[in-house]
Amino acid sequence: MTGGRGSGKTRSGAEWVDSLVRGLPPYTQPGRRYGRIALVAESLGDAREVMIEGPSGIRAVSRGVPPRFEATRRRLVWEATGAVAQIFSSEDPESLRGPQFDAAWLDEAAKWKNAEATFDMLQFGLRLGERPIQIVTTTPRPTRLMKRLITDPTVRVSRLSTQSNSNNLAAGFIATLERRYGGTRLARQELDGELIEDREDALWSRAALEAISGGVPVDLRRIVVAVDPPASSGRASAACGIVAAGLDGDGNGVVLADATVEAARPTDWAAAAIRLYRRLDADCIVAEVNQGGDMVTAVLRTVDAAVPVKAVRARRGKWLRAEPVAALYQQGRVRHAERFPALEDEMCDFGPDGLAGGRSPDRVDALVWALTELMLGRGGEPKVRDFG
Repeated sequence: MTGGRGSGKTRSGAEWVDSLVRGLPPYTQPGRRYGRIALVAESLGDAREVMIEGPSGIRAVSRGVPPRFEATRRRLVWEATGAVAQIFSSEDPESLRGPQFDAAWLDEAAKWKNAEATFDMLQFGLRLGERPIQIVTTTPRPTRLMKRLITDPTVRVSRLSTQSNSNNLAAGFIATLERRYGGTRLARQELDGELIEDREDALWSRAALEAISGGVPVDLRRIVVAVDPPASSGRASAACGIVAAGLDGDGNGVVLADATVEAARPTDWAAAAIRLYRRLDADCIVAEVNQGGDMVTAVLRTVDAAVPVKAVRARRGKWLRAEPVAALYQQGRVRHAERFPALEDEMCDFGPDGLAGGRSPDRVDALVWALTELMLGRGGEPKVRDFG
């Protein structure tokens, strides 16, 4: 269970443990109770202060008589059932060598010191009962352990956002954080509970993109809308990348909008591109025609016969086309008018072999065509604009 700060992760883990011990559905089958539980935290202090005695800890949420904490023995005891929960720290993975359990709660595993060693030692001890079970509650970070768990087909992943628990948080807490951090990687990780990571071989990094966001110059000399049409139509078709960019008075690029759509019909993506073209008063639409040839231009002109369309054809692979554009970013010659989370996700996942999982980099392709037209191609004559 990944979640943002204050999303209710700890409360969920504590309720889960108490339900297992007392044999309460939906976590256990009728008549089944769990009696030997491991509570694993970053440190022993965290286990006690957060998981056991915190305001959302096991003793606070306990139904009936709360379990007794025996500090010297580092364990929690439920008198009524005889169940025992022992606490462990990621600082000492070897302490998990020997004990055995039928359930475990792992809290904030994404910030454990010896994460993989601690997790692996625990797995050898989960050997009691008919169905050993464990829950991980954490704000996600792109650690090796988190990546292992999220891609493991035997692990069920759920995500909580801080917003979903707003009724139990201080007034103004979420609004204040959104105002300060909204749209950043930190907010998506710490408030939305998303696992945000960069590929080591990606052309862009999130830190660099976050540093170039905000503000649109008024003296844009050119604006283009670039379109990367899907190879096919219908429900199974890929998205149509639609990205707008401008060129300012100093010859620097500004990414203005990401209007990428998943459209069943060609006229749907064409209409979306033309709406953006009109809204921004753009110079032209740049459209890749490798897949559709003349049909791409024809579809756009079916929606608006007067729209100027510049057809471009890829003669090199996506990575080779993107490298010069990435170099413009590294030179400080491109900025983003605002945060574009979906586009930036693709940029930071775009490596020599494309996107992870074989997905199509539709947004990146459109971005590359737009900035190539403005900054790396001949570009043509700028449109005269009235800035008054």
